[in-house]
Amino acid sequence: MPETKSRTAKKSPQVNLEALGLELGNKPPQALDVERAVLGAMLLEPSCVDQVIEELSPECFYDPRHRTIFEAMLGLVAAHNPIDIVTVSARLVSLGKLEEVGGAVMLTDLSENVGSASHVEFYVKILKQKAIQRDLITASHEIIHDSYDESIDVDKLVDSAQSKIYRAIDNNVKKDVQEIGSIINEAMASIQEMQTATGVNGVPSGFAKLDKITMGWQKSDLIILAARPSVGKTAFALNLARNAAVDHNMPVAFFSLEMSNIQLAKRLMTTETGLSADKIKGGVKLEAYEWQQMEYKLKGLSKAPLYIDDTPSLPVTEFRTKVKALVKNKGVRLVIVDYLQLMQSPSDLKNGMREQEVAAISRNLKATAKELNVPIIALSQLSRQAVQRTGGSGKPQLSDLRESGSIEQDADMVLFIHRPDYIGLSEDPADKEKTQIIIAKHRNGETGEIEMLFKGEKVRFVELEDTLAAHAMNDVVPFAGNDSGDYPFDSIGPANEF
Repeated sequence: MPETKSRTAKKSPQVNLEALGLELGNKPPQALDVERAVLGAMLLEPSCVDQVIEELSPECFYDPRHRTIFEAMLGLVAAHNPIDIVTVSARLVSLGKLEEVGGAVMLTDLSENVGSASHVEFYVKILKQKAIQRDLITASHEIIHDSYDESIDVDKLVDSAQSKIYRAIDNNVKKDVQEIGSIINEAMASIQEMQTATGVNGVPSGFAKLDKITMGWQKSDLIILAARPSVGKTAFALNLARNAAVDHNMPVAFFSLEMSNIQLAKRLMTTETGLSADKIKGGVKLEAYEWQQMEYKLKGLSKAPLYIDDTPSLPVTEFRTKVKALVKNKGVRLVIVDYLQLMQSPSDLKNGMREQEVAAISRNLKATAKELNVPIIALSQLSRQAVQRTGGSGKPQLSDLRESGSIEQDADMVLFIHRPDYIGLSEDPADKEKTQIIIAKHRNGETGEIEMLFKGEKVRFVELEDTLAAHAMNDVVPFAGNDSGDYPFDSIGPANEF
């Protein structure tokens, strides 16, 4: 059985639970009476056979004799033969294992010691619990053994440890087959919830047209945000993070592999305050009222559930570990990675082809999104052919995704940022800020193009319809602070245009 193979194929030395139990002064978790009751019920009640086989594997039986008998039963079922004392005995004889399990007397004893076949479901539950306990002991022992091995990379060690623990649990938890009727009922409930909602059932992007198409960033989706260098990928990603965390109080994790946390903070401060980037960077001195303006407008951002990690060359295994902790401890609803090509691939692929490394990173990002049920937005570079290609209005294409076609395959959604003036397609000063957000792939919805403006000096993207409102909102007005420390919006003073 596939599940059995995956459980026994381990790199660490095989753990002897009996010896380990003696060493620790404890008996390995087991329920031998229950094991006998289950096997006896299978010998006497054909109706129990399918139920037990569906739920249990040979490893759920601690006694080696019981495990051998159960494996013989599995062989009979696979050959479409009935299960009773005669057939199981014959099967064990053919395998040369009848005497090993105690002979025909053992099978007779099993059939005579059945409590009640109607209690098999309860018995199965007990055996699964004991199996999980034993698997956790085995996993823990292997983790301790590997932790003493100096040749194992610590990032790989952490990822392996988590996988062993999850596998110990998942191996004995099987998802039931569902009838289409129950699935449809769940789908209807979901549709009804969407109808009564405001229109966004995922994590809002903060841009009305984009949210209308995506319905928000959906759980378990991998979203690729790609563009040419210096077009505004990081700025757009920060806008997305800020909108979710500040406006909707949704916890967001931002992994920056290129820029430091201070640089990101200054960009966010520029966006939030409306002050020019030169003033935030210190190139131009701030006026006294602008300090007050900044202090007031940063209140919301400073309290927002936005978590930034600026570890350079972040290994994908370490990324998974950190995201798991953030989702569990901080309730993170959205993860952003800037950017994919700067992540380190799994250690076993570091000396391979770059395309294989990027493909492995992409698969890991998708697997992490699905496992933790959160959307992950990964920024990506475009290949040089995107710049060299002529025709098509210079718009990026899916084939332009750099270094690996698997990025397109793994992604649930691919977005491009396209600025015509940046690649010399327009010399009109009026087109300088014009930007298109191109949804080139959308696995669960429509594709399209959204017109926006990129206010570079404010590090902010705005939709065309919101341009006037955004402009008025971001005018900097000097505040005449009061004793309470609050700064009224109606203070009088010269406006600061950007």
